[in-house]
Amino acid sequence: MDKQTLIDNLNKDLANELSAIAQYITYAAKATGPYRPQLAQFFLTEVADEQGHALFLANKIVALGGEPTTVASPVPVANNNREMLQAILAAEIQAGKDYTQRAEEADEFGDKGLVVTLEDMVRDEMGHSEESERMLRDWPL
Repeated sequence: MDKQTLIDNLNKDLANELSAIAQYITYAAKATGPYRPQLAQFFLTEVADEQGHALFLANKIVALGGEPTTVASPVPVANNNREMLQAILAAEIQAGKDYTQRAEEADEFGDKGLVVTLEDMVRDEMGHSEESERMLRDWPL
């Protein structure tokens, strides 16, 4: 694994974290119905974790000699609460897979500190996906 490829891949992750921040904020605003307060709060609570991930990635990219992206990945359109939760679940599962792959790349590159932090981020994303999945289990269609 060469440094530039690692930087490029970390920038993809950063773009996805920037998207997650926008996604959670947008979905909090769009939540409707009797569970709106709880659902909006759930979405907004997740923003802090995603901001922390984005900040870590941006700092690591700079430390490696790269330029952090400022462009977020597109936010999936969701028309109702269920679609929002499904989109969140899909994004969190993908983030867990991406960070698992990135931890392997960081290990190959020889950056043990990055490996450990990325593994912590996998844990965070899996926790988010499990919570979203639990909410969807009995969500009305």
